[in-house]
Amino acid sequence: MKNWLESAEAIGGVDELLASVGLGHGRRKTLAGTWKDGERRKREPGEKARGVAARRVVATAASVVRAPGWEKYGWLRHGFSTRFGGVSKIYGEGALNLGWTKEDNVGKVAENRRRFLQLLDTQNLDKLITISQFHSGLVRVIEAEDGAREGRLETANGRAVLRGDGMMTDIPGVMLGVQVADCVPVLVVDVRRRVVAAFHAGWRGTLARIVERGIGRMRLRYGSRPEDLLAVVGPAIGACCYSVGEEVRFEFESQFAYAPELFSEVYDSDPVRNKYPLLFLTARAPGHSNIGPQIHLDLWQANRLQLLDAGLNAKRITVIGECSACTRVDGRLKYFSHRGESGFAGRMMGVVGVTSTE
Repeated sequence: MKNWLESAEAIGGVDELLASVGLGHGRRKTLAGTWKDGERRKREPGEKARGVAARRVVATAASVVRAPGWEKYGWLRHGFSTRFGGVSKIYGEGALNLGWTKEDNVGKVAENRRRFLQLLDTQNLDKLITISQFHSGLVRVIEAEDGAREGRLETANGRAVLRGDGMMTDIPGVMLGVQVADCVPVLVVDVRRRVVAAFHAGWRGTLARIVERGIGRMRLRYGSRPEDLLAVVGPAIGACCYSVGEEVRFEFESQFAYAPELFSEVYDSDPVRNKYPLLFLTARAPGHSNIGPQIHLDLWQANRLQLLDAGLNAKRITVIGECSACTRVDGRLKYFSHRGESGFAGRMMGVVGVTSTE
């Protein structure tokens, strides 16, 4: 085994070694809802698997991803960043890191934020507001007087003061931003009352129904009606790459009737084991092998279903449908991924705001 690993290192890694002998990693996936209590469930006659409807991504300057159709609202600005078009180097040359991470230079992050807002055509927006996120269901309402109180929204060096994982406002000239590096950014817009909201939904925030609760808050505070709302579920880690523990599935099943369709069983196939099975024979009894399926969670669909439960029309919900852990452009990862990059990752941002003039 040691000699095999040394050979892999000499060639450049395990993937390269496997490729040199015509092998490669693969995985076999079962559709969500086809397994129950450890056994495959037969699909009923006429039953179809429910999936997430993804739409084509519209990108500008290789650094901004937008929801199709939202450009017709001249007073609205929104977008999701990628990892391209910045000045940071710690996460790769030209990285657009928008988070105050401990590894990056403060001045470069500030320049990245300036560049990103410039790409969004936000010359009529006065301020970018972020929050100190902690994977909760807490939603903040940004009022006009908050900006007038020094230190209420941010410190002197631009760090967020308010804690929470969601924001909403009807103040023109303000841009709301949530930071992500695998978690789901969800943007919601009331096109009648010109109210905007941004939510940060990891699995804990999704479990806390932050999007569903946030829309309820919009209805109470601004009188928003579900039929006037648009929503976009931004780039985030997809079910293809997001494995979780059994305890996470249990938590979701205790909260949501539709939980079974959010999870799928994924089997990682070992190319060496598949080609040379006799090398891996053991005396262990069948059924006691440590090889089994991984449990994968679909956070895109989870948040889409919360939007539907909040009353939104399915046609007014856009799912970008790009995985932050594996989507590539010209061979390069398009997004930052905390999981895909073993915790050493920058931050993207999902932002939305109402311009002070049309």
